[in-house]
Amino acid sequence: MKTAIVHDWIVTRAGAENCLEAIYDLYPSPIHALVYDPKSVRESAVLRDAEMHASFLQSIPGAARLYRNFLPLFPRAVESLDVSGAELILTSSHAVAKGVRKRADQLNICYCYTPMRYAWDLYDQYMAGLDPFRRAAAAVALRRLRAWDKATASRVDHFVAISEHVAERVRRLYGREAAVIYPPVDTEAFTLETKKSDYFITVSRMVPYKRMDLIAETFTALGLPLVIVGDGPERARVAAKAGPTVKLLGALPGPEMRRLVSKARAFIFAAEEDFGIAPVEAMACGTPVIGYGKGALLETVADGQHGVLFREQTPGSLADAVSRFERIEKTLDPEAIRRNAERFSRARFDREFKAFVDSRWAEFKGRKASLAGVA
Repeated sequence: MKTAIVHDWIVTRAGAENCLEAIYDLYPSPIHALVYDPKSVRESAVLRDAEMHASFLQSIPGAARLYRNFLPLFPRAVESLDVSGAELILTSSHAVAKGVRKRADQLNICYCYTPMRYAWDLYDQYMAGLDPFRRAAAAVALRRLRAWDKATASRVDHFVAISEHVAERVRRLYGREAAVIYPPVDTEAFTLETKKSDYFITVSRMVPYKRMDLIAETFTALGLPLVIVGDGPERARVAAKAGPTVKLLGALPGPEMRRLVSKARAFIFAAEEDFGIAPVEAMACGTPVIGYGKGALLETVADGQHGVLFREQTPGSLADAVSRFERIEKTLDPEAIRRNAERFSRARFDREFKAFVDSRWAEFKGRKASLAGVA
């Protein structure tokens, strides 16, 4: 079968790009994207030799850095991608990739990280800071984007969500059912460590929704040692909340980050995520998680078994969770925590994703053959 892969954009290395690499490994095919950064592609051992195609946005100077400024053009850009030569289209989508144009004799299987947040959940954030004129224009553009996003859900033959949390959003926003296949986590890169040190740790990009400021503020108030690994636009704000017991180490090489995570008493996680790879990586070290009990973390961390969950994104709620963790810490089994993380391994993803795609392709090919016979 002739296959094409459609991904929103390739400009950084994050969870969606890890999934893209896994999908490409299973189905090596031309990759189509709104924009891509050639440097990011070259730095990927998996994608560096892939056949790459981009939309007309690629020709705009600085598009790989400024692509978010062209949000109103996203639908037109993805519809300009030519996948007419493919029989099977694998869309890897957290924005508009799912809406690529296709014919009735093509099968579109969408691996959905989330329905487009620009159109739905991030509406208020996108509008914040705009002057009245630009806000009015943006409101019109976002209404059109929501309408387009909903209408083009019909171009997807089968949705696969990265979590039950995302599957529920697909159901609510698109009126469609989605299978659930959790994304691949490189659990083999993390080593079980049963002898822990005395510090807590968090690893994240420093962006607002990750609530790194909340973590720094809480551990400063508690006077407990905390290591923060990561960088981003919120770093100055996080640093302002950090007292003497909180160390900001910035971005670290993978081996050093993994060593620190493996030795930590617990991994702190304060974001509401559609999946959340970092807590699973921590558990692969046998490190328990103290995490915000919303989103997909409810699917990966069992309260009292793999760590402790807190219910509100407030210093008081997180502090209470830390206190409860300290009371049950000795009952948490690092080996059981590691086994829990292995439920999300790359081998499991490869097996489940390939079985799903191959099964749906066989069904689709069978229907085409039946219709040809009737004709």
